[in-house]
Amino acid sequence: MLSKLMVHHDMNAPLSHYFIYTGHNSYLTGNQLSSDCSDVPIIKALQIGVRVIELDMWPNSSKDDIDILHGRTLTAPVSLLKCLTSIKKYAFVASPYPVIITLEDHLTSDLQAKVAKMVLEVFGDILYYPESKHLQEFPSPEALRGRVILSTKPPKEYLEAKGGTMKDRDIEPKFSKGENEESAWGIEVPDIQDELQDANKDDMSCHERGVDEDDEQKVRKSAPLEYKHLITIKAGKPKGSLVDALKSDPEKVRRLSLSEQELAKVAAGHGPKIVSFTQRNLLRIYPKGTRFNSSNYNPFLGWVHGAQMVAFNMQGYGRALWLMNGFYKANGGCGYVKKPDFLMQTCPDGKVFDPTADLPVKKTLKVKVYMGDGWQQDFKQTHFDSYSPPDFYAKVGIAGVPSDSVMRKTRVVEDSWVPMWEDGFTFPLTVPEIALLRVEVHEYDVNEDDFGGQTVLPVSELWPGIRTVPLFDHKGMKFKSVKLLMSFEFV
Repeated sequence: MLSKLMVHHDMNAPLSHYFIYTGHNSYLTGNQLSSDCSDVPIIKALQIGVRVIELDMWPNSSKDDIDILHGRTLTAPVSLLKCLTSIKKYAFVASPYPVIITLEDHLTSDLQAKVAKMVLEVFGDILYYPESKHLQEFPSPEALRGRVILSTKPPKEYLEAKGGTMKDRDIEPKFSKGENEESAWGIEVPDIQDELQDANKDDMSCHERGVDEDDEQKVRKSAPLEYKHLITIKAGKPKGSLVDALKSDPEKVRRLSLSEQELAKVAAGHGPKIVSFTQRNLLRIYPKGTRFNSSNYNPFLGWVHGAQMVAFNMQGYGRALWLMNGFYKANGGCGYVKKPDFLMQTCPDGKVFDPTADLPVKKTLKVKVYMGDGWQQDFKQTHFDSYSPPDFYAKVGIAGVPSDSVMRKTRVVEDSWVPMWEDGFTFPLTVPEIALLRVEVHEYDVNEDDFGGQTVLPVSELWPGIRTVPLFDHKGMKFKSVKLLMSFEFV
């Protein structure tokens, strides 16, 4: 046994106390520009424990129904009803804890009314929405067990009735120009105006038509109370500067969305402000708009600042997605991982955790790779080399904060389907709570090394001792037979 198989974190804290397995553009089958939209990737995401599903809602061609598609692209649509029906069917096959549907809303008020009716009819009693207009604290995953909740920007009300005032002025974003900065994580960050040009097409509908966002909302007029009432997690993008957007309101909680570039920009100089914001509020990070091939980014900058919803393109592949899927093997794979205490604590002087500070080593992990086996069962005899057995080596390392992140290699064992390495490695960790153990096996080749399997495991859940470690393919599917024999020790 590598890690704890059951849910073992306290599930009774508010949602803001958890990292949540979050998808981005969950309906896309491939790239961001021309792939089909379907409920199939939504089903697959729910089957592996993803808890946040994103849907982009647009009027259909006849303007009388709702399509789900990536707006202003060549993606072929799928109906909202089909997506909602599949979400209901598969919501709790992998986890009993709440599914959050984040909606990108590009609808008129009459279609918003249709969404409200459809959502209520599909989900019935499992749809949770609060009685009060604003939540002062989010409910817990345990309290929302078996429930579905909605998150989107509440529609503006333009009610000029007697004594009436405009509500929710803080929902529609206005960016202010900021200076170029370089992230403490070594990420070069473009000017905020460049970010707008690169921004996800999800957020460009108004700008591309030359329509001011407030004017677009006026065209929509007042959305039905029913639709607005169903939104449990009220969302928005930053108004004013990025730093201003991180101010908490003691009277209510909300969700803020930032692109990966915006996060890097504000984290470079205001990391503790992000941590403070995420103690009560939800922060969602989404991929930059130039990731047309559905690639992903390094999730640790979000996690170390307490961002609960680090949104990934689950239909893509690659090392970043291996990290995401490995991170959520924790806590029984239920899709909710309780944030470490240091991200939730406020000192008597009002200070919170500073992710850019030099941190001492908290724990040291010793790893030994003894041997590997199973490739003869899962691969053809000529897959690696046409005329001889393969030459395997293993890569072992840590993914985490920059000071913890490192990869090491074993020696190459030539001409063996059952390589015997017995190589050991030592990893000092400053933030072991969110660190991941990375393991990859490759077959050495003069031109290009062949891939032989991978796995990613939460360091916090490793059981000390000698363990059998199953390996997975590029797409995250478990091999039938390929495995390593390894040992773990904490000092």
